[in-house]
Amino acid sequence: RMIPSLDRQLVFPLLEFLSSRDVYQADAILQAKVELLSGTGMVDYTGELYKQLHNTDQLPAEFDEKRAALIKQLTESEHKTKHIREVIENPEVADALRQDKLQNMKLLQDSYQCTPEMVLELYSFGQLQYSSGNYGGSADILLHFSILSTDPELTLSALWGKLASEILLGNWEVGLGDLLKLRETIDKTHFKTPAEQLQQRVWLLHWSLFVFFNHPKGRDGIVETFMLPHYVSTIQNACPWILRYLVAAVITNRRKRNMMQDLVKTIQQVSYMYQDPVTEFVEALYVDFDFDRAAAKLEECESVLENDFFLTHAVDDFVENARFFLAEVYCRIHKRIDMEALTTRLNMKSEDGEKWIVKLIRESRMDAKVDFKEGTVIMNSSYNPVYQQVIERTRNLVFRSQVLNGAIDKNSNPNKKDDAKQKGKQPRAAKRQETAVAA
Repeated sequence: RMIPSLDRQLVFPLLEFLSSRDVYQADAILQAKVELLSGTGMVDYTGELYKQLHNTDQLPAEFDEKRAALIKQLTESEHKTKHIREVIENPEVADALRQDKLQNMKLLQDSYQCTPEMVLELYSFGQLQYSSGNYGGSADILLHFSILSTDPELTLSALWGKLASEILLGNWEVGLGDLLKLRETIDKTHFKTPAEQLQQRVWLLHWSLFVFFNHPKGRDGIVETFMLPHYVSTIQNACPWILRYLVAAVITNRRKRNMMQDLVKTIQQVSYMYQDPVTEFVEALYVDFDFDRAAAKLEECESVLENDFFLTHAVDDFVENARFFLAEVYCRIHKRIDMEALTTRLNMKSEDGEKWIVKLIRESRMDAKVDFKEGTVIMNSSYNPVYQQVIERTRNLVFRSQVLNGAIDKNSNPNKKDDAKQKGKQPRAAKRQETAVAA
């Protein structure tokens, strides 16, 4: 499901991950790697994989032909872009460039004899560098091209290439900046059809997983981006499987727990299209309040996350926080809780479970009393009576009504203020007349 929305070279790390998990046969993974990289310029590495797959030291003649053609293309493109690369790498030229791309192009043409064709060749050279696996070189060249190019479509394509290069280099800080810039560009660009913009957003959701699950603040970023209305709609209509990663980000980040209610609504809306143990855990807990099913799904989540490229390092955090959510909801709707039963649902040992429950009550500041002798937790009702809730919600109703009425009067009688001013002036004028008569 995810591979069609990824660049072929971004798929390669996923295949590497699967080869270490023994999920598929080694030969099948090796065959997939060869087929994947055959469409790139990584000829030498593809040849090594081909030798391993077929257990041979000889390569077909097509490898030598492809390698020679690639070297020729790289040499020609490097020669064509030599002059413009030297110009834009000059610090004085870099300082002279402005936001106006047309003005920049005029500056390069008039002062440094750089033509639009040279700028376009930068794009081709960057593509060749990326295809050959030189991600550092492609990132630099595509950055220069995106600054100079006046073609919106090629500039957008260069931004995608730059992001892919930074991802494969593991530059997560730079990658996050490129990702946010790309998101802004997609949202502001007027595409020919809505379907094109939808496709761009689908790609962004998939590519962003590399950045968000590796950047230190990525779990905040994924929630903030994926919960934007445009992207919620994209998930619902085009890629509901992305919900797994959004759920994982919310659960492993308690600071975003206020987003759970909206997330549950989204899960319910797409449940007929997509479900997995991660989304089913949330649905069982917050929709059905089926704690036995939620506990069973939590166990399934461990194995699912361990075999997920993006979530494998978040398994412990997910399980710990998912237990927190499960226990919190359980405690909120029960008055008397058997710690042994709750510990069993949490899949924990009895002694560890009791300590964990006590810690949960302290951290969540629940109004509860632990009876270790009986092995129970007694929850004290902390909810206000209905009449008190009505009083609190309507306390400011009179004031708000007065403000609203004042605003309506002001808009409906714009001359009222002028009349009041005029009335205020009349007594003063009359007083001046009386004073003059007396004199």
